[in-house]
Amino acid sequence: MCDSLDGTTVSAHSNLLEHGKGKSIKADDSMVAWLCYKCHTEVDQGNKMSKAERREFMLTAICKTHMEIWRAGLAKLS
Repeated sequence: MCDSLDGTTVSAHSNLLEHGKGKSIKADDSMVAWLCYKCHTEVDQGNKMSKAERREFMLTAICKTHMEIWRAGLAKLS
């Protein structure tokens, strides 16, 4: 999301209920976003964004990640 190339990018699971998130349950593995440590921490534990902003951030990040997966040829149609 921030275009950081600091080597901290990981697959961050969505925190949205509609993606399968529940108490002590991670969202489905298909609902991840590639986020750097700073963005991942902010979306999970930060206080700079409202709940609505975090939701929009994550939805946008998931879409961007899926687009990059397709562009890189890493996705296959079954």
